[in-house]
Amino acid sequence: MSLSRRDFLTTSAAVASGLAITPIIGLDRAAAAPLQEVRFSEAVHNLGYINLYVGMHAGIFEKNGLDMKVTAAGGDTQTFAAVLGGSADFAIGDATMAQISRENGGPGVVVGTVVQRAHYFGVSKTLKPITDPKDFKGLRIVTSPEPNTNYSVAKRLLENAGLKVGVDATIVPVNPGTEIAAMLAGQADIAIAYQPSVAAAEAQGATVVFDFSSYIGPFCNTGIMVLPSTIQKNPQMVQALVTSFEEASRKTYADPAFAKQVARKEFPDLPGEVVDKAIDAELRYLIPAQSVVTKPDQWKNLMDMQVYLGNAKGTIPFDQIIDNTFADKAVASLK
Repeated sequence: MSLSRRDFLTTSAAVASGLAITPIIGLDRAAAAPLQEVRFSEAVHNLGYINLYVGMHAGIFEKNGLDMKVTAAGGDTQTFAAVLGGSADFAIGDATMAQISRENGGPGVVVGTVVQRAHYFGVSKTLKPITDPKDFKGLRIVTSPEPNTNYSVAKRLLENAGLKVGVDATIVPVNPGTEIAAMLAGQADIAIAYQPSVAAAEAQGATVVFDFSSYIGPFCNTGIMVLPSTIQKNPQMVQALVTSFEEASRKTYADPAFAKQVARKEFPDLPGEVVDKAIDAELRYLIPAQSVVTKPDQWKNLMDMQVYLGNAKGTIPFDQIIDNTFADKAVASLK
């Protein structure tokens, strides 16, 4: 059952304490020196987070003194709930979660951006490319359930086109990561999904008919969320993590061949050529963050969407929810 954003803060601690999350990655500690263990929660294992995986496989986090213990939470709400509940030090997912928490008197700070564009594509086996959002009229659209970001971007697109959800077009919610399978099974005309699921669907005869990254533009799709208490208790760990993301983001774009090698290791059940195509699309559309610094236009586009949808009030100023001090130091240290 999906949680509404309004109910999120009253239930997140309980969700966090009962999460069934599975470790997916972990590097051995360097023998030379003890490393700081970092409990890190990602919303869903996907190639939008390729800079995280590049950083781990390249030993960047380890070089900066971190032993990353990464778990997949199963959605945006759950990943921040893990931070609130104390089972994770950091979370990456829809940074609106930190905004909602703050608006309701809770904690939450965003210290960096991991995905700088909406990493969603409309995929179909039956439709032709859609150039006008009004052409979504009459379609069944499968996404993850609210409050996940692909639901939000789909809903806003429809409403901006003057279409009423449930009347002019239907959104069919399914478990995160199963959007493509639902579309292929005939539950919907189009799936709003992310890589590498999109490339896998193309290998099965589907095509990309709509590109959300270009439609929305700069967008803080995924942020690094942490509690102020963690920053106060261990600012060195926060700095090391943010610096590692900055370095990993640069390496992802500078060395696509390595990024593809990493992606193949992270998704071994997919054909190598499918994974390669997914990485090519991620980099071509500038979806992974090129820098960990969160830019005002990225945040504004996220907040504009969430305020429009009624998921957030947008009452917390940029410089009170976004802490770019660690990111700025990371950029300066790597010049």
